[in-house]
Amino acid sequence: MPMSNDRLKLPRNVLRCFLLLLLLISAVCLLGQQAKQPATASFPLDSVAGLELLNGKAEVVSYQGRRAVRLVATHTDPEVDDAMLAILPGTDFKDGTIEAEVAGSPRPDAPKDDRGFLGIAFRVHNHGGQFENIYIRATNGRAEDQIRRNHAVQYESVPDFPWFRLRKESPGVYESYTDLEAGAWTKMKVVVSGTKARLYINGADQPCLIVNDLKLGDSHGAVALWAYWSTDAYFSNVTIHNN
Repeated sequence: MPMSNDRLKLPRNVLRCFLLLLLLISAVCLLGQQAKQPATASFPLDSVAGLELLNGKAEVVSYQGRRAVRLVATHTDPEVDDAMLAILPGTDFKDGTIEAEVAGSPRPDAPKDDRGFLGIAFRVHNHGGQFENIYIRATNGRAEDQIRRNHAVQYESVPDFPWFRLRKESPGVYESYTDLEAGAWTKMKVVVSGTKARLYINGADQPCLIVNDLKLGDSHGAVALWAYWSTDAYFSNVTIHNN
């Protein structure tokens, strides 16, 4: 009995379906591997190569027995309210964990109300014009004034929600206490998920600051080192885990 054209085409159709199925299975497996193994980027900060700098310069120094990047302001004018940024190259962060070691204290020529402000900026947009920021006030952690202690760590969102606006509109919500020693290395861990962020200090199991409404929303952007111009600021061993 002669074979029909439909019968002759059947093996080719089956082969195409089989190949498509193999491609689909491979894609699913690849996605599964990526989900199980989040991308990780490490920055030992033993070089300033690739850093995008704003309102300051960066130099590699030895501080308390280790190599570190120091941010140095390009001015010393107390009338100029500037913060320094060093954007880490190739970073695009949405959700995950940022870990860093920081050390800071007021410079000798700093204003009297300086506390040693430094921390980690994330979801940075527009070459540093817009970002979320979590930082420490290094001298507040062991101050004799309880109100100052309560202001040891701070969240802000630049440019629309600076710290002073958040403190005025929502007192005590975006800042908190944690033990800090000015000038000593402090381990910061920022965990971000959607519009929420948590800050852990020096390996603590519990966060010292919880932010439930990140002002830039569920966005993404670069990661940067951040410090106020009057702070003697050092950074080392940054690790970014992207979920």
